[in-house]
Amino acid sequence: MKWIAVPLVLMMVALTGCQAVGGVDIGKAVVNSTTVKSGESKQSMHIKIEPTANLVDEDALQMIELINSVSLDIEDAKVKDSSTASIKGTLSMQGKKLPFHLSMDQSEMVIDVDGAQKPLYISLQDDTLPMLDTKALEKQIEELSPKLLTFALKHLSNPKNISVTPVQESVNGESLSLSKLHVEISGEELLAMVKPFLTSVAQDEQGLKDLIGDLYDVFYPILVTINTIDNGDGSALPSTISESRDAEVASLYEMIKGGLDEILANYDKELASFLTETPELKTVFGTETNLKLDFYLDSALNIRKQNYDFKVALPASEDLPIKSVSVYGDSELWNIGGPVTVDAVDKTAGAIDLMQGDITPGQMLRNFDSNSLVYQLLKDEAGITRKYVMLYPDDESYGAITVKNTTFVPLRYLSEELDAEVKWTKGSDKIVVIDDITGDEIVLTVGSKKATVAGKEVTMVEPAFVGKNGKTYVPLRFMAESLGASVDKEKETGWIFIDRP
Repeated sequence: MKWIAVPLVLMMVALTGCQAVGGVDIGKAVVNSTTVKSGESKQSMHIKIEPTANLVDEDALQMIELINSVSLDIEDAKVKDSSTASIKGTLSMQGKKLPFHLSMDQSEMVIDVDGAQKPLYISLQDDTLPMLDTKALEKQIEELSPKLLTFALKHLSNPKNISVTPVQESVNGESLSLSKLHVEISGEELLAMVKPFLTSVAQDEQGLKDLIGDLYDVFYPILVTINTIDNGDGSALPSTISESRDAEVASLYEMIKGGLDEILANYDKELASFLTETPELKTVFGTETNLKLDFYLDSALNIRKQNYDFKVALPASEDLPIKSVSVYGDSELWNIGGPVTVDAVDKTAGAIDLMQGDITPGQMLRNFDSNSLVYQLLKDEAGITRKYVMLYPDDESYGAITVKNTTFVPLRYLSEELDAEVKWTKGSDKIVVIDDITGDEIVLTVGSKKATVAGKEVTMVEPAFVGKNGKTYVPLRFMAESLGASVDKEKETGWIFIDRP
């Protein structure tokens, strides 16, 4: 696992170019940053959405304010190697804080959050291609990344506003002599960089062929393995993939080169036409869109500190009443290449396996304190408890029936649709339904109007009964409301709608 800030490093790759500035080899620094090293870091990230005052309504404004209140602060990130790491941090939202602790290795990822009884577990074991040497593949991909970046950097020019100055900065409390790389670029300049980049790539025959060959070396064995699993012997590869590396490289080069030449032949005309047909992009790739980056490099060209502010201007409309979206933050990195011991999440008392498909909303919620932020996010924001069931009276299997002016519904069907567990006491007419959300029990007996809900005795309008089809029927409104749902019936069609928030 690489630093959390890697996406921003890659953004710099796409925008800063590769020419040396102030004696600093920018291209080498960027490629160097993709090599997985041990180390420690701390960082923060924030989002800011700027609404359009005359277009935004109250609901949209509340949502924007909610998003703007979100921030991520990583207090302690440790990377031991490419697959072993741990992160301790805090997610904040509307003044509430959610501390969390994550750790991962080659086999698993474990996440513990504030208010959880047990941490969450995700298996990282991949058995989809058992015949493939995954460790060798990971190493190939790791070696491929700097090659891809080197190729991209080779054909990118530097933006106009880029500089390097010597500075003295504090990193994790230590004062260091660093080189500050400052970059500013607008959306307009970014768009203008595309054509020169494509032109340079189209002219680099050997570089393009080398890159295609590197990609072939990584992905051809995967295709062979997949084909072996599908066909049993691996004898017949897809007709579009050649077993000859040289032949495949030559074929793909001609295809890519032809595509680039075709694009460049009418690039200016097609771009002008596209911007005319999609005028919104003139705002996105205009002067109001801008990226500001400060990277602090040590003598080994390791990024030790960074500040970033990326703002994208948007064409405001009633459908999207937003002027701009900004992402900004900072980070510090230290102990690069040094000995690191990650902080593993303790799961000795058990964990919730997220890879199991039978985890119910109630089981998930009951793992968290009802006053915790994660409980609020799951229930109110993610809406994991929301259920919507439609019943039609003429459906013999799952529909509702009317007896003595009371609407009945198959008990097991409705209960399981609302995630409840149904237990029938063998040799008796007693039925226990366990509410998934609350864990409360609903106890009723076939033929009796008496029932208990969460230990309290209630009287149903009519007793549950077993129909001719062998299904047990129970009064619809009683069962739905006992499981936290509301019932609504459409008079014109007879459709019944059951809604649980």
